[in-house]
Amino acid sequence: MQQDPSPALPGRAVPRPPSMLRLAMASLAGTAIEFYDFFVYGTAAALVLGPLFFPSFSPLAGTLAAFGTFGVGFLARPLGSVLFGHIGDRYGRRPVLLASLLLTGLATVAVGCVPTYATIGVAAPLLLLVLRFLQGLGLGGEWGGAVLLTAEHAPEQRRGLWASFPQVGPPLGFLLANGMTLTLSATLTDAQFTSWGWRVPFWAAGVLALAGLWLRRSVEETPQFRALAETGRRSDAPLTEVVRGHWRLVLLTGGALSAGYAVFYSVTTWSLAYATEHLRVDRTVMLACIMAAVALKGTLTPVVAVLGDRYGRRPLCLIGSAMCLVWMFPFVALLRTADPLLMTLGCLGGLLGMVTMFGVVGAYVPELYAPRIRCTGAAVGYNLGGVLGGALTPIAATALAAGSGPPWGVALYLSGIALLSLVCFALLPETNPAVVRARAGAGTGKGAAEATAPA
Repeated sequence: MQQDPSPALPGRAVPRPPSMLRLAMASLAGTAIEFYDFFVYGTAAALVLGPLFFPSFSPLAGTLAAFGTFGVGFLARPLGSVLFGHIGDRYGRRPVLLASLLLTGLATVAVGCVPTYATIGVAAPLLLLVLRFLQGLGLGGEWGGAVLLTAEHAPEQRRGLWASFPQVGPPLGFLLANGMTLTLSATLTDAQFTSWGWRVPFWAAGVLALAGLWLRRSVEETPQFRALAETGRRSDAPLTEVVRGHWRLVLLTGGALSAGYAVFYSVTTWSLAYATEHLRVDRTVMLACIMAAVALKGTLTPVVAVLGDRYGRRPLCLIGSAMCLVWMFPFVALLRTADPLLMTLGCLGGLLGMVTMFGVVGAYVPELYAPRIRCTGAAVGYNLGGVLGGALTPIAATALAAGSGPPWGVALYLSGIALLSLVCFALLPETNPAVVRARAGAGTGKGAAEATAPA
């Protein structure tokens, strides 16, 4: 594992260490807000965007088209990781935190203002497409900046714990988005919700973005980047360096993380559409089932991170991907019952496997890359996983579940992605510094190999 450049250089004043809790909360708040923006679109796509923006399509085709615009956000995320990764590696992690949040917030508010197909015709879905792309562009830079802010400030022995705070942001953002949608759905008539109620969560994103910018206004640059800047070791072309020297690592990172994305969006987005359209489950009931499972996932994230600090990142990722592999058929079977408790159990089982992986990736993925290319490499790998696992999953699952029988094809599809993740994690090295040193000291062949693996 490559060593970070020391922030303590001769003749240079060492700044007072910032409050890790303050930094962690600023990262958590920002990721929660940005993922709120991203998730609120997914919920709207599952519930209302099809008939409002693709009215000439059949119900199934309309849902597929709405999920198509949903997938565009994932395709934009790697581009965002390239753009903001370059900024983060050349100019600092801090500018990424502010610019990505501003872009995502503005695009989300604009989605809530787009007229429907009945008002402006084909321009309506085209505007949705553009704004969803901008959402994804901003979110592509958010994760890398937020995770590096905490991971590069954190003490080595607690890096996993502090880097897990941004990982709590996605479930918190999901709960905010769906909690608001659930409240509106329960208090408004169907006509009111379809007419204007679905827009309210998008408008609320503007207030949340302003709050996030206020929280992040005074965050400090990380010691690793300051050391790179002062020693002149910043990469001039981080993307070129990543592609030429670390392409295999990026592909393995993306493949490893794909199952987490696939499971999460099958649980939170596809199952919502499937349960409400095919099983005739009330949308408020299904939203409540999903939210209960996501809440527990968010609660367990720091617990898993502490285990990663103690026992290593890679073993938990292997266990999590294996859990996803064996649970996808039970997930579909429990969803088919249309019983709220059993559907919640099905969703929870999938998310337990997902959080066992993703609870440690806030530390794991940045540790795989050297500091000079870390913002680009980590963000591109992370968002490549989003394309592989998140962009196509709602579309593929909706198509596979089109018939009247149990959607076993969905379970098989998700199991295949989980198997891909399991193989990729098996090919990646351990990065926890304490575990790597212990294995190297034990003198085993595998430990020595992992101790010299590039970070």
